Amino acid sequence: MSNKEIYAEWVQSQQTIPLFMQPWWMDAVCAGKAWDVILVKRPVSDTEKDELSPTDIVAAMPYLWRKKWWMKWIAMPQQTQIGGLWLDENRTFEPEELTAICQDVAKQLAGLSLNYYYQQFPLSSPCPDLFRELGFKVKERVTYRINDLTDLDKVIDNFSKNKKRQLQKALSLHAEKHITAEEFYALHLSWLALQKKQITYSREFFLVLEQKLRKRHQSQILTICNPDHIPYAAALLVWDKQRMYYLIPCFNPEYKESGAGALLVLEALKLAREKGLVFDFEGSMIRGVAQHYKQFGSVPCNYYSVEKYYSWWFRIVLLWNWLRNKKYR
Repeated sequence: MSNKEIYAEWVQSQQTIPLFMQPWWMDAVCAGKAWDVILVKRPVSDTEKDELSPTDIVAAMPYLWRKKWWMKWIAMPQQTQIGGLWLDENRTFEPEELTAICQDVAKQLAGLSLNYYYQQFPLSSPCPDLFRELGFKVKERVTYRINDLTDLDKVIDNFSKNKKRQLQKALSLHAEKHITAEEFYALHLSWLALQKKQITYSREFFLVLEQKLRKRHQSQILTICNPDHIPYAAALLVWDKQRMYYLIPCFNPEYKESGAGALLVLEALKLAREKGLVFDFEGSMIRGVAQHYKQFGSVPCNYYSVEKYYSWWFRIVLLWNWLRNKKYR
């Protein structure tokens, strides 16, 4: 069995693994690119088998593999908040075991002859600190969540005065769920053009991702429309067994003052409540966007990126690429 096949079986035993680390998600967001998995097995003394099986695995790290010219690097796929190392949730690890696991992964990464490595680890993972000790650079990131949606009136009470005013403005608007993936992409493209911005993902990428999500009944495209069914705002919502993610929101800037953005969030919260899920705004390190999410009474939740340059000149490549307004990660 390949590492990916073993991983696909092993994941079935991991009930709380995030949506973004599922094999089918990696297939979708890495379409046309290569992805693989680093596996960490139990100590040799615990198993006599030469060939790995899912029951031998104690941790796994799915990753997007990129290569261009002489450069090789690992980066986060598009629209993917969480990656990195996932520890077997059915086991309890001693500190020395966690250290050994991270050392094993670091050794396997070094064996890939990389120029660069970057991933964002699961929330509450103990591994980033251990990777810091191994020479990796660790940075704090923030996402925003509403953890308890049981009492929706209480949730709305926690909205800022500004968001409550926006909801009052949106009384004539309503939510619809029948828009297609093609229509959503066209809306997002046109609304960004009005703001003189470019879309960051391709039509083909979005259609593949949305199709896989829809087949698994793990997504909903939600739109906020006026009485004539003209869309003012829209979002792709995705979810796993624990959380709903506000993955791709967009809005028409011509109707920015309509309150559609606030109503879009409220309708998304209602759907998350129906499904018994935590609502995750899917993070933002952009101050203005973060402030927008805070006004819905969300709480900040920290997670960490782990990064390492294996060659000094790759820093120059990244800087040059950034100056051209493109990104490798």
